Amino acid sequence: MSKRETRTPTSVLLPTVSWTDACGDVAAQLGSEDELLIIHDNEDDPVSGREGLPENVRLICAGDPIGCSGKANAIAAGMEAANHDRLVWTDDDFYHPPDWLNQLHQDYVEYGPTTELPSFVGQDPLAVLLEPIYALGGTLGTYIGDHAWGGAVIFDKSDLDEPRFLSELRQTISDDGLLGEHIDVTSVQRVRRVPMGGSLRQTLERHIRFNQIFATHDPTVAKLSSVVLVAVLISCVFFPLLAVVLTLLTAGTIASFGVGRVSLLLTVPALVAAVPLGLYCSVESDDGTG
Repeated sequence: MSKRETRTPTSVLLPTVSWTDACGDVAAQLGSEDELLIIHDNEDDPVSGREGLPENVRLICAGDPIGCSGKANAIAAGMEAANHDRLVWTDDDFYHPPDWLNQLHQDYVEYGPTTELPSFVGQDPLAVLLEPIYALGGTLGTYIGDHAWGGAVIFDKSDLDEPRFLSELRQTISDDGLLGEHIDVTSVQRVRRVPMGGSLRQTLERHIRFNQIFATHDPTVAKLSSVVLVAVLISCVFFPLLAVVLTLLTAGTIASFGVGRVSLLLTVPALVAAVPLGLYCSVESDDGTG
């Protein structure tokens, strides 16, 4: 028997408004008892009219969110519609290699709830400049803190208090941030490249969400990080060699995850840009426009 036929039947939850390559990649990896739930917001979304769906693929209409983010609302609807207790969450904006689902199942057998890591790749000048920030906070931070990343995480409903989790999920801005508060997740050193930005507006909107999530789920760490950031930048002014050392340490550490990006040499400029951007995000969040 193949690995697909011997593994635990699984429901893969993939929120999206359009059918992307990722949908086909994941559908091709389903076993005979698995299912892929494509979760969209409403009937006006392009994916809702798609015909000829692959076997074991279902469309789920989550409806417009009330009191939570669209992603959290979609995940909640998907969990309620799922036929299986073993769940995998994923996203529609990165490549899922043919062994992706099997690897996650092998991880669960060894570690229990498991997450892969994101590597955000900028698609516009500001996003490229901010890549070191996301490498430190998104890639390295997820790994060191064993935080769940909603792009590739596997767990079982029995790993958490599902009714309580679903109730809180419909009141949160971060699905994976909340998941990390309900279950202990092990991060594996396997990175997926995720496009980031594409326009100034898209990059700013992502950065606002990033700051909101950080401040909501790790408020103490978020405040401490701001203080440390300012202290480091002041130290770099008085001790320029520190800037070189910091850049090399960041580039070397992230390279150990298989991420080789020239943008990592912009670590100090990225940290400088993070200060006014952090203030901007704070103002936008306070205004309720973020």
